[in-house]
Amino acid sequence: MQGTKRDNIKIGLKVSVVQKQDQRSGKLTEGVVSRILTNSPTHPHGIKVMLEGGIVGRVKEVIESTK
Repeated sequence: MQGTKRDNIKIGLKVSVVQKQDQRSGKLTEGVVSRILTNSPTHPHGIKVMLEGGIVGRVKEVIESTK
């Protein structure tokens, strides 16, 4: 599942994000969403979130969805 729609992102989901300093290389960081920082319903580069460790990045992929 892609991370460009805010409806797809929930607190507690395991996701892959790209941090600001890793945008050129595309390096992904995995973690669990603790806060959703983007207010708009969609964002072309991914919804900005804060992970449990305090890392901020844009969601590129949802790894584990709650069903």
